[in-house]
Amino acid sequence: MAQTPEYAIIVAGGSGSRMQHELPKQFIEVAGKPILMRTIERFYKYNPQIRLVVVLPQEQLNTWRSLCQKHNFKLFHMTVPGGATRFRSVKNGLDAVMGEGLVAVHDGVRPFVETETIQAAFEEAAKYGSAVVAVSPKDSIRELTEEGSRAVPRAKYKLVQTPQVFRASILRKAYEQPEQEHFTDDASVVESIGEKITLVEGSYRNIKITTPEDLILAEAFAKQV
Repeated sequence: MAQTPEYAIIVAGGSGSRMQHELPKQFIEVAGKPILMRTIERFYKYNPQIRLVVVLPQEQLNTWRSLCQKHNFKLFHMTVPGGATRFRSVKNGLDAVMGEGLVAVHDGVRPFVETETIQAAFEEAAKYGSAVVAVSPKDSIRELTEEGSRAVPRAKYKLVQTPQVFRASILRKAYEQPEQEHFTDDASVVESIGEKITLVEGSYRNIKITTPEDLILAEAFAKQV
């Protein structure tokens, strides 16, 4: 039986503002290598045949090409200009996905996703049409109310990560609808067309690098790899 084509849309639309850095966060080096390259390597390690689509702001495409030359980065990937929002960027990335297949959408600044996690997400999506990586909260949670706040049972909640993997036809249908404010990730977009979301256990190492504190953790993780 022919292998189902696997794609990964890696969305890297960040700036360096919260990082207090002049470089966009996906280009900041961790242990001598730009974060985005580390992220791409994880998907390539999982499946060297995976079709990688990297979505970057138009004005960052030349910088990325220069970085690939500087670091002699040869892993094959397509680059696609992003949109003004994450929704638009994923939609642009989807245009590079041909026919049916399984499509992972992943944050460009999550470079420590384990290959086992990627594999589990693709396997679940092949069975159920969707697979979203998530972990249990470590901290106590309070819900804000009109009166103030109240404790809620932590066991009832999950913190959502990426990758989020879907059958291509499901993801295309979801992204044909108009963008809405409550779309914070692909799961929320897909869920809004009536599709069920299957959760896959993630990892606390699969951090999203967005603040200077995250960079300190990232350097430590990179040394352990």
